[in-house]
Amino acid sequence: MLKEERQQTILNEVELHNRILLTDIAETLDVSIDTVRRDVKELDADKKLKKVHGGAISLGFTTNNIRNAHIYALEEKTAIAKKAIGMLRNGSVVFIDGGTTCLELARLIPEHLQLTCFTISLQVAMELSNKPNVTTIIIGGQITKESQIAIGANAIHALSEIKVDYSFIGTGYVDAVYGLTEFDWDIVQMKKAVIKASKKTVLLSISEKLNSQHRYKTCDINTINTMITELDPENVLLRPFKNLDIKIV
Repeated sequence: MLKEERQQTILNEVELHNRILLTDIAETLDVSIDTVRRDVKELDADKKLKKVHGGAISLGFTTNNIRNAHIYALEEKTAIAKKAIGMLRNGSVVFIDGGTTCLELARLIPEHLQLTCFTISLQVAMELSNKPNVTTIIIGGQITKESQIAIGANAIHALSEIKVDYSFIGTGYVDAVYGLTEFDWDIVQMKKAVIKASKKTVLLSISEKLNSQHRYKTCDINTINTMITELDPENVLLRPFKNLDIKIV
């Protein structure tokens, strides 16, 4: 495989999943980790991604600026957020996860809507703070430098003491058979705690993530109640999820 093809594959993966590990990409491309490390270093120098220890992150995860110009598949994520808005009701108590799709949901909440919103994301909390009728409660803990969300025992304990009507969560990978998975163990523990703290869980995921999996499992697919993608619910790509006791929006 030519260097240009390798680097395009790396960019595709980091844009889709926000973060990648050098070891995973080396296995996917069937090349050495040193080769991937050099490719990532070049892509970082070209300002196409950001190199971090052991991997790389998308440019959408590299700034505190809420209006990030580098959000991948923004049109699709906005379509998902607009669908999710339809589930919100005055007086609801909800949880909004970190990640770019959930950030779009927070941005699009109508100003007249009265909500109580919990979040572990600094960026989501900042966006919600602009909503005059939203009470924002941020769950504290160790803040990850890349995605700027709280993780760890303190955050998990705080989640164990609440119960929200809906949680809106993202995922790195989703599959009809393997469920929701991630490559980060700490993130999996946070998502498990969020699901336990929710009466109903809503997954927000662009369709490109369908039929993908990684090493650590968050939950079975039917643990979530609703899955929202940018696709029409009757789209052929969603057929594997149709008979799994979840609502497709």
